[in-house]
Amino acid sequence: MLRHTATVSRLTAYVAVWTIVAFLAGLLFFLSSSRTVVLASHDAQVSPDLGGHVVVHTGPVLPDFRLDTGNTLGVDIRLGKTEARSTDDLVRRYISIAGQPDSQVDKVKDAVADMAWDAALRGAVVGLVPILVWLLLGRRRRRDLGARALGPQGALAGLLVVFLVLMAWQPWTRNESVVESEHPWMSLGDFVGPDVTLPEEAAGIEVRGDVTTDQTRRLLTSAISKYESSKSWYVTAATDAAALDLHQPSEGETVVVLVADRHDNIGMDQVARALGDAAGATAVFDAGDDTSAGKSWEEFSLDSVTQAFDGLRRYGVAGNHDHGTFVSSYLDSHGWTMMDGEVIDGPDGATLLGVDDPRSSGLGAWRDETGLSFDEVGQRLSDVACASPVRVSTMLVHDADLAADALARGCVDLVLAGHLHVQEGPTRVVGSNGQVGYSYTTGTAGGAAYAIAIGGKPRRDAQISLVTYRDGRPVGIQPVTLRTTGEFHVAAYIPLVLTPSRVETAQK
Repeated sequence: MLRHTATVSRLTAYVAVWTIVAFLAGLLFFLSSSRTVVLASHDAQVSPDLGGHVVVHTGPVLPDFRLDTGNTLGVDIRLGKTEARSTDDLVRRYISIAGQPDSQVDKVKDAVADMAWDAALRGAVVGLVPILVWLLLGRRRRRDLGARALGPQGALAGLLVVFLVLMAWQPWTRNESVVESEHPWMSLGDFVGPDVTLPEEAAGIEVRGDVTTDQTRRLLTSAISKYESSKSWYVTAATDAAALDLHQPSEGETVVVLVADRHDNIGMDQVARALGDAAGATAVFDAGDDTSAGKSWEEFSLDSVTQAFDGLRRYGVAGNHDHGTFVSSYLDSHGWTMMDGEVIDGPDGATLLGVDDPRSSGLGAWRDETGLSFDEVGQRLSDVACASPVRVSTMLVHDADLAADALARGCVDLVLAGHLHVQEGPTRVVGSNGQVGYSYTTGTAGGAAYAIAIGGKPRRDAQISLVTYRDGRPVGIQPVTLRTTGEFHVAAYIPLVLTPSRVETAQK
């Protein structure tokens, strides 16, 4: 009984020591850690602290911002390099991102959570060290070391520890005062002045500026005004979209949202999702050009469209403006099924085929070959479609011309594309084999007049299309256009009359 009690006491002591050491070590690791992420189109360093605020250091031109988190944990964010060509361009990006901040907030949360888990694991390992050392030394060795600790050797060891701590700490070194510490925090309202009405969500924001940022008050005031009008415009559009009278799928039918040419306009993402929900959509097709240049600073756009369609099955291709492989690889790693030149299963039993625009990556699905021309990639894609043992119900491409040969040969039911920024079709095509197919190009979902649509309201009419499937085959399309005036134009549902399949013929 006494031995059992001693064992329990010893194990309790080990657990207590491990818990204390692991917690302290983990906390130290956590507070000294950082992550570099792409945030708000910047390379940004994210570091946790116990200051109770989210502090954003924007650099020498714009003021720093902070917001109370409501608890002890805080985050320090230092924005680094960006590819913005001017301060005005940068502010326009901020306006757009601020209107749809959830994806960026989640990115910071994920970074902090990742650091916390990493610190906890490292702390757990460190917490085992004193216990393992204690056990490895053994009782006799511990007694011997304890006796020596009270003698000259112990005193020398203690002095060595103190010396090492002082060398690491260096309390005699004087740090120069930091410039930013000389400028107090003030409310955003006080900074911009009483003539500016702040949005409700900005009520708790504080800023810290200097003589340089005093010159940006007018720019910041203008940004607040643009933010308020832009956000309210998209919120109103999303609310109106949810109430539209759209074609509803019948029993056994599936609806897919089709977007293309967003060009960084994340404001339209909430509108597109509202339309999809109103139509009962369960999947989304992205026909490319989510960005203007395919650069890493445009992660915010990819994060936004990913979050907007969370819970839906997501399929996509990269467009010609999504230069390189960054966009495809990023979306692929964040839950999208990216087309790579092979026939795959899609929603409602549909068979899908598609590939990134060859003008974006120089590759198709054929990764061992480079420099394939647009026509060569189209020919390869057509060959894959026509050789498929099951009929391809949908070919998803950025430019419909890439699938023209497959349609001409009668090997696909429906080609879905973007690129033109205006609607074309659906156009009925009778293939050389007698099979009927359709080509449909949707307008720009971002309301983009050119290659970028970030900031403010759409520059031209924005369009989202809704594609209905039955038994794995497309049976109808409904285009929905949001005018630059904020009014919706809901086009009539367009039935697609295809050549009956062998199963349908046999059933008749």
